[in-house]
Amino acid sequence: MEFNVKISTVAKQHNTSSIVVAVFESQKLSSKAEELDTISNGYLTSLLSDGAIEGKIGQSLLLYNIPNVLSKRILLIGCGKKHEIDDIETYRKIIYAIISKLNDTASIEAALFLLEPDMSEDKVYWSIRQAIEAIHEALYDFNQFKNHTTKTKCVLQKITFNVSNKRELTTGMQAMQHGLAIAKGIKIAKDLGNMPPNICNSSYLTSLTNHLAETYRHHINTYTVDEKEMNALGMNAYIAVGSGSKNKSLMSIIEYKGHPDKTTNPIVLVGKGVTFDSGGISLKPEKNMHHMKYDMCGAASVYAVMNILADLQIPLNVIGILASCENMPGSSAYRPGDILTTMSGHTVEVLNTDAEGRLILCEALTYVKRFHPDIVIDIATLTGACVIALGDHMSGLLSNDDLLANELLKASGQANDPVWRLPITKAYHKQIDSNFADMANIGKGQAGAITAACFLARFTKKYHWAHLDIAGTAWDSKNNTGATGRPVSLLSQFLLNRSNL
Repeated sequence: MEFNVKISTVAKQHNTSSIVVAVFESQKLSSKAEELDTISNGYLTSLLSDGAIEGKIGQSLLLYNIPNVLSKRILLIGCGKKHEIDDIETYRKIIYAIISKLNDTASIEAALFLLEPDMSEDKVYWSIRQAIEAIHEALYDFNQFKNHTTKTKCVLQKITFNVSNKRELTTGMQAMQHGLAIAKGIKIAKDLGNMPPNICNSSYLTSLTNHLAETYRHHINTYTVDEKEMNALGMNAYIAVGSGSKNKSLMSIIEYKGHPDKTTNPIVLVGKGVTFDSGGISLKPEKNMHHMKYDMCGAASVYAVMNILADLQIPLNVIGILASCENMPGSSAYRPGDILTTMSGHTVEVLNTDAEGRLILCEALTYVKRFHPDIVIDIATLTGACVIALGDHMSGLLSNDDLLANELLKASGQANDPVWRLPITKAYHKQIDSNFADMANIGKGQAGAITAACFLARFTKKYHWAHLDIAGTAWDSKNNTGATGRPVSLLSQFLLNRSNL
């Protein structure tokens, strides 16, 4: 799909196959639609008076051979009440409806006139960026393992966003650049999440990071911590989780240096990458166990964000860590009742081998101290309890730093990738105390998303840290349509905000 931003008017669209303009509720035309109505001597107004379209969100009316209009078609798209188009979720629904209608009518090219004159730079930016992300979302399909596909091929090849002046053009070009990079990153995260676990294992993830370094050799370096080095470092909890699998546990490190001062303390992103989680000896129920290939979506999102950083050359220093392994039962698997000594020296009593994510993350969170991080954010499909608490709408956010938490909350609102902050207090910490070790790897049955974060918090006292529990948002468990790519948009926006781009 090709995207463009240009200064133009509806009257100058000569060879464009389709022009898209808005109609609001009560049959009120947008300013661009009014221009077309004037050019066509009231043709649109006459249709509205006949009740052809009411202007409700997602309604559409495709018109051919409009008097005095050079384009082949005009698509009137319902946008609801005028203020509703400012709501990102509503706006994305409108974009989905536009793409669906254009594809159904075999339009090859379309010019979108959804921006009103004299809009703020912020609105111009978000209108174009969100449209690009929404269009890629609407057209996404994971079919590389199908010999025969039934989905209709997209014939739409080019979308042009039309703006009114040079100021809007500059803003629009930046929005397009950001939108394309983030949409590409979301697709990368989705594709990785949707890959079958017999292919997407730790070695596969490592090969991807090495390829990333080859592609962006001036900005990215990578290296891998294997089981031999983990053993030397004392990362016994990490090794234990993967001990029942024939696939080796690996931790892939991606270093991106985009800041003018290469010595600036980095932002560190740590992604949980359990490429398949059977639960280990504490075996999961059979129902929906196939969804456990998505237990590496935290690592997938980190890998995707590192691609975005390199594509946009964002002036930050960022380290991405893919903490990957496979949690399987077997004669060598770790057991409930085991006590593990972590790299930090803390001991952990294993009460449930299905609470494995925190065991690999605690080692990674200890390892990152060597980077003297400015901040650390871990991303993990960590707890079913978070799904119970927040459903599939919001990711859980827990942090030891209010400023960092507020930054992430702001970015989540901007990116339409919502999170909700949960507390970490001493009362919750008590729930993971153990009679036989420094701590247990699960709490006492309540507030599981919080007690899991309390566990991680004990390894993050030396730096500012936030935890994103994406167990409910990383994939669509209701409709089984696959990985969602969250929270790539949130993390990208957070980094853009940090870089002032």
